[in-house]
Amino acid sequence: MITPESPRLIADIGGLYARFAIEFERGQFTHQASLRCADHASMEQAIRAYLDSVAPLKVAHAAIAVANPVEGDQVRMTNYHWQFSIEETRQSLGLDTLVVVNDFTALAMALPKISPSDARQVGSGQAVSNSVIGLLGSGTGLGVSGLIPAGDSWISLGSEGGHTSFSPRDAREIRVLEHAWKQFDHVSFERLLSGSGLELIHQALTSAKPISGEPLSAPEITRRALELKDTECLATLDVFCNMLGTAASNLAVTLGALGGIYIGGSIVPRLGEFFDRSGFRQRFEDKGRFSQYVEHIPTYVITAENPTFLGVSAILEAQLRTLQNSAGSAILSQIRRLRPQLSPAEQRVADLVLAQPRSVLNDPIHDIALAAEVSQPTVIRFCRSVGCKGLSDFKLRLASGLSVSVPITHTQVTLDDSMLELGAKVLGNTANAVLQLRNELQRESIDKAIDLLAEAKRVEIFAVGNYAAVAQDAQMKLLRLGVPCGAHTTPHLQQLTADVMNSDSLAIFISSGGNLPELLELQQKVSERGAKVLAITANQSLLAKRADAALVAEHNEHAATHLPMVSRVLHLLLVDILVVGLEMRRVVGKGTEAPRGNASTGSTSPGVRIASPLRPAISHSQ
Repeated sequence: MITPESPRLIADIGGLYARFAIEFERGQFTHQASLRCADHASMEQAIRAYLDSVAPLKVAHAAIAVANPVEGDQVRMTNYHWQFSIEETRQSLGLDTLVVVNDFTALAMALPKISPSDARQVGSGQAVSNSVIGLLGSGTGLGVSGLIPAGDSWISLGSEGGHTSFSPRDAREIRVLEHAWKQFDHVSFERLLSGSGLELIHQALTSAKPISGEPLSAPEITRRALELKDTECLATLDVFCNMLGTAASNLAVTLGALGGIYIGGSIVPRLGEFFDRSGFRQRFEDKGRFSQYVEHIPTYVITAENPTFLGVSAILEAQLRTLQNSAGSAILSQIRRLRPQLSPAEQRVADLVLAQPRSVLNDPIHDIALAAEVSQPTVIRFCRSVGCKGLSDFKLRLASGLSVSVPITHTQVTLDDSMLELGAKVLGNTANAVLQLRNELQRESIDKAIDLLAEAKRVEIFAVGNYAAVAQDAQMKLLRLGVPCGAHTTPHLQQLTADVMNSDSLAIFISSGGNLPELLELQQKVSERGAKVLAITANQSLLAKRADAALVAEHNEHAATHLPMVSRVLHLLLVDILVVGLEMRRVVGKGTEAPRGNASTGSTSPGVRIASPLRPAISHSQ
């Protein structure tokens, strides 16, 4: 429970206004304020202005929703000129924690928390419990997201679905599209289902008439339409609602959103009964062969005040809970506690870690020593003084506490995606899966796997199908280190190899699901012959349970419906961790000088750099 002694800053920043609140107790927001973005040069200045207004409250943790994709540390707002570094902003404001998330990701996370009185159903339909929920809403832009049930919790989709291509359904909408094409090569749903989109629709519908005065603004168009005083404004709003019905229906069938579609944003909730009477629901159900499917899906307008705050708060709470239970949080607390007992030189390293943990995580030992103005051996002594075996072990523990600030997401690729959107989703899904793998790495599992690899006199690698390439990659890397090994990807050779294995051998099985009968049969045979088994596979699979050691990789791919992409990348990374770990084990055993072509923890070995637990791969110079 949040106490008055630990207030949290909650913010929702759009293209026009930055909304702030202080959360003292769960879901209770006080000191609410709305600041015009145009009155402040940067987001940081807007935050400072708000914090000054609530002084002397001391805020240690903050979470901010922005109308923009959040990918990495640098954020550039799409609908406003603000750009900032999350880490630099956190340090500048003196915060312990700063979480930045997409505003519709946050709004999606709020949906399970809003009460029935905070949403108004439009049309018929009945939500199916524990099913996917869709979300979209118009404001400065068009936000799109979704919510996937995951046991007792939910996973929100990081989506930019507002940028899918607009498709007209009648003559008026064709007229609007042709008018928009005069200004834009690509016309997305966001171009039309937003404040500027209302203005564009009005211009298109009145383009045949002489222009008199300034074009009407979105608020003025809406006011005239709701007052039933202007037929052209009325037609504009009617077209807008119909288009939104198309977008909502597309989202429903794309996500399979049997839990319902929720409409948020700053425009629709203000339309009241006009929206209920509009053609929105009729267009939503007009889906040809899938009309009966969408007829059963309910649609709701969110009427809660500042619902995004609820989602931002939930995400911050989850992040803080993760940090409190993580080794990364523990190591930082341990450094603060032990700092007075360290030598002056080690204290300089401690101060650097506490001030710039993410930089230390990604920098090689040479850069860390230079920044702290100490020698490289001092950096190693510091790591051992705080209970770690060395720099690599320290970074692993630190990384677990500096993980991403939003739930891991897997974004649906749709037929409407452009090649650029498709590429961004594929890369984004892979990056998110890599981050999830990093967060879930188990030190004991890695140590045990490397122990097995180091003790084996020969290694045999088994894989089938798309994972044959991973087995061949592992074989090549182990052979380069002088490890006798073979990669076996055909049934006949796999059986022959299993028949000659013994207690001096290690079998590495690489499988996405870990439940293939042919691989399980091989595993049983090699185990009966006394060989050890290391599995690179899915958690809780039969292969993982039967193996002597397992490195697990969770992902959202379904191998039965499409080619494995993300899982193959994860398995390649796990192989790299094994190879680098084996060579580091050899370096420690032989002394400080690594053999030619081998990995080391510093930057002195040619062609190799271990910059962070995310990048343990070997890069070969020849």
